[in-house]
Amino acid sequence: MNIFDEFSTKLKKILLDLSKKEELILPSNINVITTEIPPLKFNSDISTNVAMVLSKLNKKSPIDLAKYLSEHIKKNDELIDNVSVAKPGFINIKFKKIFWTNFIIRVIKNSKSYGVNEFEEKKSYLVEFVSANPTGPLHVGHCRGAILGDVISNLLLFNKHKVKKEYYVNDYGNQIANFTKSVYYRIREILYKETFPDSNYDLYPGDYIINIAKNIIKSNKILDFKNFEKISNDLSVLSVEESLNIIKNNLNSVGIEHDNFVSERQIVKNNEVEKVVELLQKNKFVYKGKIKAPESENTNNWVEREQLLFKSTEFGDDKDRVLQKSDGSWTYFASDVAYHKNKLDRKFDNLINILGSDHTGYIKRISSSVDALSNSKVKLICKVSQLVKLIKDKKPFKMSKRRGDYITLEDLVNEVGKDATRFIMLNRSNDVELDFDFDHVIEKSKDNPLYYVQYSYARICSVFRNINKNIESELKIKKSDFEYSDDEIKILKKISEWPKCIEMSTRKLEPNRIPTYLYELASLFHSYWNLGKQSPNKRFIDDNEKISDDKLIFLKAISNVIKSGMKIIGASTPERM
Repeated sequence: MNIFDEFSTKLKKILLDLSKKEELILPSNINVITTEIPPLKFNSDISTNVAMVLSKLNKKSPIDLAKYLSEHIKKNDELIDNVSVAKPGFINIKFKKIFWTNFIIRVIKNSKSYGVNEFEEKKSYLVEFVSANPTGPLHVGHCRGAILGDVISNLLLFNKHKVKKEYYVNDYGNQIANFTKSVYYRIREILYKETFPDSNYDLYPGDYIINIAKNIIKSNKILDFKNFEKISNDLSVLSVEESLNIIKNNLNSVGIEHDNFVSERQIVKNNEVEKVVELLQKNKFVYKGKIKAPESENTNNWVEREQLLFKSTEFGDDKDRVLQKSDGSWTYFASDVAYHKNKLDRKFDNLINILGSDHTGYIKRISSSVDALSNSKVKLICKVSQLVKLIKDKKPFKMSKRRGDYITLEDLVNEVGKDATRFIMLNRSNDVELDFDFDHVIEKSKDNPLYYVQYSYARICSVFRNINKNIESELKIKKSDFEYSDDEIKILKKISEWPKCIEMSTRKLEPNRIPTYLYELASLFHSYWNLGKQSPNKRFIDDNEKISDDKLIFLKAISNVIKSGMKIIGASTPERM
């Protein structure tokens, strides 16, 4: 139920009728005609660019064509109050008040599906996010990408798509070897009182390694820790399992659960890397060649040698990429190509990767591999999550470093809670840096967007409590001849934008639009609530402690949208504050 789509459908019918009468020439594609939200200065409800799109083809100025089309638009819809034309040729439409009465009744009757694009083709998505090395707790940098991936998944699910949330476990390579050695030395420290080699900077120094070591000792009584080489493989598996338990607990603290955990070690063990390289070779996307030194590398120290290279330049990358190291082992990129072949084999319509800011340069090469492997039939969409700066007392804030040389996700959630962490992390577009200001997060004011949205829902709940009604119960509409005021219509217009917000957020994978929308809706609601302090007719509950049907439906529509939006974000809607 999207009033913008509904108007577009009516408009296209008018255009096609005029075309049949040979009064208007239409292009082959009329989908370039848009229906948008007009600027506030025009005091209108809907705006369209139709006249500007068709003016050249019909050899008329946009203004003249807009005036001509305005007459046909108004006479074809009895719910239109006024049609006006604005430079350079926009047509602005204002509806009669009865339109908004009809609208809100439809919203209430379709409360469970309001905002969902029922006509959009439903697809399957694999969303891979977090995928941090399983070597310890998640830090604040991981947190933003984790929430971005989770809310994108929620958004797609809300819009009735099929979604799988996946974590790629990088449990293979040098970092895992160093992590395993760190656990081993902590075990030796506990069992044999040996000193942990702090001078070895390849090792992980955090206190969490001690806890991992204790857990492994406790649950593996028969394992002999005297010889590292004999137990390195088993110890590596155990260490990664313990680290993943920490990571899963971190994610659960912000309300995130993945459907799948895919092991890089298992992909290598199953010879999936060799298989994907053979496939690329068969399709002539692999060759032996030499690459020049990177710009950051000292050319005097660089030795050019023949290497196995993937032709990523054929798919838009700036250079071909190395698949095999000098010792014959596969590069991280080769394993990643095999993993993405694994994804493609599972037949998803779309693949989405959430990457950290330090992986921006990785996008072209991995997208190239997906193009090569799928014959450009499956698109890999990469969203980059930029850095988070923690601010307190207007200065950079550093929390406990007891777990290692970084600020943990656990510390952040303990400090401000799950709701604030999720809401504020989405408060800006993922491609720009975010300042997480602790002072604003704990404020009970308009400057704290989370509080302002939650408080609007709690205020609505207080009205329902006062009339002994449950906010969650469905409303039975007794009449539909009421009329809303201009102040109330402002809020109804914002409610009408909800499906458009969902559509844009889904199409562009930009969930930051949702907290922005909810804050704007909450601001309009609080402003209206405050009018009741001076005007008794603006109050929801009258002197007889009763509420009219129109006010009840009005409040219910607002609360339903807030509830839907907060559910997508993964934040709560408390009934009391």
